Amino acid sequence: MLVVTGIIEVSEDSIEAARGLIGPMGTASRAEAGCHAYAFYQNLEEPTQIRIYEEWENQAALEAHFATPHMATFAEGLGKLELKSMDVVKFDRGETSPVRG
Repeated sequence: MLVVTGIIEVSEDSIEAARGLIGPMGTASRAEAGCHAYAFYQNLEEPTQIRIYEEWENQAALEAHFATPHMATFAEGLGKLELKSMDVVKFDRGETSPVRG
């Protein structure tokens, strides 16, 4: 399983437009084959920061996601925002175990 996670930060003037891109992207992505999780989270302490979290069955599923029309629309929309930073990474989750406190 692959995990994609990171933070997109936009200007205060762009946050509402960014939020408008998120809903359709999340809904369409979660319907894709091989998608186990796909979500965006707005940082309550830094409202211009949006965390991305995705889980994909394998690299083929992730590559198919990148080729979808909704991904193209999302990328085009991001290109119109005042993007302050974008740091998104992918890693292979491998084995997992519960977190114990």
